[in-house]
Amino acid sequence: MSSALQASPAATARPAVKPAARGAKAPTLRHERTFKAQGIRFLAGVDEVGRGALAGPVSVGIAVVDLERQKPLAGVRDSKLLSPAERERLDPLVRRWSVASAVGHATAGEIDSVGIIAALRLAGTRAWGSILAAGVLPEAVLLDGSHNWLSPAEQLSLFDQPVLEAACEAPVHTKVKADMQCLSVAAASVIAKVERDRMMRELHTEYPDYGWDINKGYATAAHRDVLRAAGPTPYHRVSWRLLGGELQGTAVPDRDGLVED
Repeated sequence: MSSALQASPAATARPAVKPAARGAKAPTLRHERTFKAQGIRFLAGVDEVGRGALAGPVSVGIAVVDLERQKPLAGVRDSKLLSPAERERLDPLVRRWSVASAVGHATAGEIDSVGIIAALRLAGTRAWGSILAAGVLPEAVLLDGSHNWLSPAEQLSLFDQPVLEAACEAPVHTKVKADMQCLSVAAASVIAKVERDRMMRELHTEYPDYGWDINKGYATAAHRDVLRAAGPTPYHRVSWRLLGGELQGTAVPDRDGLVED
């Protein structure tokens, strides 16, 4: 276990998913098309899911659009505004609509090892590598939020992992609430959410008491109650203060049921 504990970003339970409000403005490609003035044709919308969870991976979705030919895709919203059934319905549609799409993941162990920002970069780099492997090279990236965590770190420290060969070298543009306004980013959020939720349902079969089929690893009251009673699993982010420090010093079982030092 890491000796430096991080404060969990999920201090309270994850709010319930709400269906898109009737009459809410749908995301469009309007902002993406402003990049055409720079001579850009292929743009990658990028979004992450699972950043604030207590357990499971952090996942990064990429949906590439062709600014010369892409048409809107009805029904797509930020994944948080869609019901599970709506996301599952849209997932294959988004993947067919995109020029290329991919989801990358960084495990709880990797989050503990390098921290959440570097883990986001690692997950995003894996998704980026899949896009390149499909023969698509986006000329620019549109990233939800205000911080560019995707580009390679400018200077490596002794504790950083080396930059991977497939690191994103394209210009990255950030936009707050891009997942609400920009169709490419909303599309990326949908495929990332669907893939991560499926992973959490699979992990639920291994550790059913934690309710990951329902809470997907977020800090619901029921999840915290089981953590308090049974302690963390190998899929929990043990470098975080999962219960406000209550679990500090708790040994974590490995996947064979043994206890790591």
